[in-house]
Amino acid sequence: MGLPDGKPQVGDRGDTPPRDLVIDLARFFCLVLVVVSHTMMVSPVLHPDGTVTSENTLGNQDWFEPVIWIFMVMPLFFVAGGITGLQSWRRLRDRGGTGFEFAQVRLLRLIRPAAALLAVMFTGLWAALLLGVHPQVIQLLATGAGMPLWFLAAYLAAQLSIPVLTRLHERSALPTLGGLAILVVTVDCFRGVLPLLAYANMVFLWCAVQQLGFVIADGHVSKVSRSGLVAVIILSNLLLAVLTGLGLYPGNMLVNLNPPNLTLLLLGISQAATLELFRPGLNSVASAGWVQKVLAVAGRRSMTVYLWHLPVLVAMSGLWLLTEFPKPAGGTAEWWWSRSVVLLGLITLLLPVLALFGRLEDRPTASIHTRRRPAAAVVTAAVVVFIPVTDAAFNGLTLGLLGGGAACFTLAALLLGRVPVRLPAEKVTRDAEPALPPPPFSANVEP
Repeated sequence: MGLPDGKPQVGDRGDTPPRDLVIDLARFFCLVLVVVSHTMMVSPVLHPDGTVTSENTLGNQDWFEPVIWIFMVMPLFFVAGGITGLQSWRRLRDRGGTGFEFAQVRLLRLIRPAAALLAVMFTGLWAALLLGVHPQVIQLLATGAGMPLWFLAAYLAAQLSIPVLTRLHERSALPTLGGLAILVVTVDCFRGVLPLLAYANMVFLWCAVQQLGFVIADGHVSKVSRSGLVAVIILSNLLLAVLTGLGLYPGNMLVNLNPPNLTLLLLGISQAATLELFRPGLNSVASAGWVQKVLAVAGRRSMTVYLWHLPVLVAMSGLWLLTEFPKPAGGTAEWWWSRSVVLLGLITLLLPVLALFGRLEDRPTASIHTRRRPAAAVVTAAVVVFIPVTDAAFNGLTLGLLGGGAACFTLAALLLGRVPVRLPAEKVTRDAEPALPPPPFSANVEP
């Protein structure tokens, strides 16, 4: 499948595929939308008796439910992850890499920034508890600030499955996607009888959405006409309307998010088709020089922004309660106007966070002579990571779990070590020390 200018796209096979500017742009849009929407959701309230509660002001608006159908962009994140993940795995595989090496890279890129976040959150909240902050407030802050971690767990599980799902996809693409969809529906059918079973869709659902990215990357969607894409968008949303209208699923997509269900797969289909429908225009926008520079910078630090924006926002909102600044009631005109100030403050506070922790997104790369990590170390690291993540999914995030999670993530990073540089065999010479490509790196060329 090619871009409008004739260059090959991410799905094409080759050692040095060009970056897909449309995917860079889609990821950037999703990240901005998530950050902005969270500034309109977080609304702590200090009551006269000294207790603090949290209100989702945006979610309480009557007009919000139909709007969230459009702006629930988590499926698009996973579609983009499927496109880039497939291309990354194929490039590594073509150079002789293994699935364990791919898992090592993916784990390191995600858990190193998360380990720092958990450690800072645990230290800060523990210090606040020792200074006399009410335990209820500490729990509220831990729960709210840790919300982005569910995405990390789901995204990591989907990414680690890429080597296996790629093999199935290359044998039979659409039946593989259909099989995952059947698993999603099966879990939904039994979740009323076995509520814990619903969490299986944290894997099945997001892997199915990720598989949509595989289909796009290999050019299957490019064969569909523009009218066909429009039909896919209409039919997927029509089916979504029928399922929610009959009461089989909630109409609020935030409710459908955790644990996820079939509605998000239908949204993913609609968003994937929309992405391809508007690809020519999006590519023109993303091709502008200044846009490419913004996307390159944002792509290198997107995980840090995603992980840290909500903890910073929660902390900033909590401190605001302790000041004499006006605190308009949520949903009032004054409150909506104050969101611009909150967003500006959030961006300002994120800048030093990016300076301090942004480099943790950079892959710790060793020389070509470095020995590969044994498969047992990679498997152990994955298990260690998912222990606190699973606990948080079932029992909620607590102060103790923040500390335990920080320890587990740090241990996993130590087990994984550094990533040996792997070059095509014909480019490797004795005593060669390959140079890393100069920045800016592509937002979606991995590893």
